[in-house]
Amino acid sequence: MMEIVKYPAAILEEKCKRVTAFGPSLKAVLDEMYETMLEADGVGLAAPQVGINQQIAVVDTGDETGRIDLINPKIVTRRGEQTDVEGCLSFPGVYGTVSRAHYVKVKAQDANGRAFTIEAEDFLARALQHEIDHLHGVLFTSKIIDYVDEEDLVFEEADAE
Repeated sequence: MMEIVKYPAAILEEKCKRVTAFGPSLKAVLDEMYETMLEADGVGLAAPQVGINQQIAVVDTGDETGRIDLINPKIVTRRGEQTDVEGCLSFPGVYGTVSRAHYVKVKAQDANGRAFTIEAEDFLARALQHEIDHLHGVLFTSKIIDYVDEEDLVFEEADAE
């Protein structure tokens, strides 16, 4: 497992460098990031959160889309608005209400350098925006409208039981 970098580590507020080398070593980093994210019970993890200054992120919201590896991602379209509570693995115990686009279209590359486009709405759109922000040194705390106490949070898993 990789160690998750916690705020106020400087790398969290740096704009990450574009990835130019693709292949097996990049795939290994993505796999390790993904396992670290799952172990930490997250839905996304960006490279600066594990001390790597590169435009790399993984997202898996647990829906049918599954795991998404993002290299050099760029949001090309945003529409609508949604406001909900977010947290971040680099800010343990910190939660806040954040407004983001309801729909996004993202262009990125995979571990082999192949370009792809993904369109997302709702929670997946929120997760993609959160991780892409990390790659530009933008922290969710800079977008919080209201902080939320951890004991006031209600998670879907608890509701389903």
